Amino acid sequence: MTHRRLARAQGLARSLVMSYGTDWRKRRMAEFYRAFLGPGDLAFDVGSHAGNRVRAFRRIGARVVAVEPQPDLLAVLRLLYGRDREVTIEPCAVAATPGQGRLQLSTRTPTVSTLARSWIDDVRRDSTFRSTRWDEEIVVPLHTLDELIERHGEPQFCKIDVEGFELEALTGLSRPLAALSFEYIPVVMDRAVACVQRVRELGDYRYTFSRLETFRWATSEWLDADAVGAALSALDPAERPGDVYAVRADRPLPA
Repeated sequence: MTHRRLARAQGLARSLVMSYGTDWRKRRMAEFYRAFLGPGDLAFDVGSHAGNRVRAFRRIGARVVAVEPQPDLLAVLRLLYGRDREVTIEPCAVAATPGQGRLQLSTRTPTVSTLARSWIDDVRRDSTFRSTRWDEEIVVPLHTLDELIERHGEPQFCKIDVEGFELEALTGLSRPLAALSFEYIPVVMDRAVACVQRVRELGDYRYTFSRLETFRWATSEWLDADAVGAALSALDPAERPGDVYAVRADRPLPA
């Protein structure tokens, strides 16, 4: 086995271990997302990676569109979910406009592969990224969220985790979805605050956030755009990352 093939195998193994953890986490994840999805609802998982959110959404009984551009991870998704008629795998990335993009791959840590070249320089201010290498570039197809909605229908919930490319993904959305989430990383919090402002342009929403894999809300109540932007900006840059959640104001808020 060549050095590169070994690195790819190690990267995939790392992703699978991170994605498919203990039984208690599987149960907690599914219960967390029941606040947004029910049986038969449609979910978009943008940046599916190895598919742990696909699994959680399917445990709820939701239909899933899994969006992932990385070839090795697409192979994993097809192996695990390719026979499930309620899962559609889209082999692409999501952007502001359709076309092609250059994906910067991290062979050993595929979770941080990104289309946002400037994001790579920015996150290296965080010590957890300093040893990360982006060692390959591939061309991938790009589609907008509007295109995916036209193709599959409007999702009840849309999760976006695309390593610094979240704003570009949201720019390709022109309607206020019922609920959505997007990743934040404290060392580059300006990107998450910009995403909040983009969601605000789409409609009236309430927001909160959850630290990585805790499946607990970090605020005691749901906030408006200004308040959540201030709360995010106040986080220590050394804090762990997480996800911002936005629920349209005419929808019930999760407890």
